[in-house]
Amino acid sequence: MKDATALPQSLLVLGGTSEIALATARRLIARRTRTVWLAGRPSPALENAAGSLRALGADVHTVAFDALDPESHEDVLGKVFAGGPVDMVLLAFGILGDQAHDERDPVRAVRVAQTNYTGAVSAGLVVGRALQNQGHGCLVVLSAAAAERARRADFIYGSSKAGLDVFAQGLGDALHGTGVHVMVVRPGSVRTGRPAGGMPTPFSSTPEAVATAIELGLRRRSETVWVPGALRPLMAALRHAPRVVYRRLIA
Repeated sequence: MKDATALPQSLLVLGGTSEIALATARRLIARRTRTVWLAGRPSPALENAAGSLRALGADVHTVAFDALDPESHEDVLGKVFAGGPVDMVLLAFGILGDQAHDERDPVRAVRVAQTNYTGAVSAGLVVGRALQNQGHGCLVVLSAAAAERARRADFIYGSSKAGLDVFAQGLGDALHGTGVHVMVVRPGSVRTGRPAGGMPTPFSSTPEAVATAIELGLRRRSETVWVPGALRPLMAALRHAPRVVYRRLIA
């Protein structure tokens, strides 16, 4: 169960090698979290991630999970919930892709969409129902500022995140009143020079900064979290800018 500050004692991470997810797990372990499941494709990186969290004192398990295999999600994730209550699920998997290459290779573009959107729809519905059945919990979904409006430099990635963002909002509405809380997190560029959130580098952040924002959002029971917070009013303005103006601003 969550403690009085709304922080989880047990955490399931979908995308167990995500830097943002691991920064969040470290932060929550330092506060309250004692049990962590890292779900992802079996790899040395996944095992190393688990080991790093065990060194912090948490009971950590790895789970073989593939976003591109939705037929397996019910069984794989159901086994996690069968082992005991899960206070928080962090949906953190996704790929940025390579816009220039993906435009010339539709199969690669579809893989971005399947990973970021359709895989998340399947996993989100499975864990949403599981949280509802246990009567409590929080689902945190890593979206992106890029979901707010198409950008020439990364519209394939941005469109997949836009679908995920709308899905997560709708799932939050569907679960309202059931004891389950859904929180959407929209970072700008994180760590790398390329703006994964569709915004220039002055609005970039680090995995640790996103983790801090997630903790604050949990305490406040926020429905939407922007990282950094200054992106919220900026994106609100850009969302309504005429396309001819927007093209010039983000070129």
